[in-house]
Amino acid sequence: MPVSLNIRQALYAEQTGEVPVVLATITHPDLATPVRLSSDPTQRLSIEPLRYGTISNGETFEFVLMSAVLPDQQRGQSPRAALVFENVERDSVGLLRSITTPMRIRLDLVLASAPNVLEESYVDLRGMKAGYDADKITLDISREPFTSEPWPAGKATQARLPGLHR
Repeated sequence: MPVSLNIRQALYAEQTGEVPVVLATITHPDLATPVRLSSDPTQRLSIEPLRYGTISNGETFEFVLMSAVLPDQQRGQSPRAALVFENVERDSVGLLRSITTPMRIRLDLVLASAPNVLEESYVDLRGMKAGYDADKITLDISREPFTSEPWPAGKATQARLPGLHR
């Protein structure tokens, strides 16, 4: 997906009034509802308790101290990305340890001034590996490698694929 000029200017400018925001949506069968997180405190969501976040396309994303390494596009490899969550609570680590199968993750990139306009999206990513220490959680995410696809499943014989042999 091509990146718009607006987001490129916000990402690479020395100084800018635009703030790029990463919106992460994490789903898993063990989670009752998707976890929606924002890298920017775009607006105040509530006073008691004090919460900030980003509202994008009708969904509320909670602000957390998060940094993201966006997926790279290297030839011959699945895109890899990482999310690092700072100042995490013990409950978060316990939840992370209880999940034994990969999580599904969607990353959207928006501008704080226009949170309803998706500048770039990375869909159907999977949490491949998670690490944690006393104050942060690192989640490595990627797409499933195309090399693990079962194709071709067997030999391309005339009996299996008659259209190839005409």
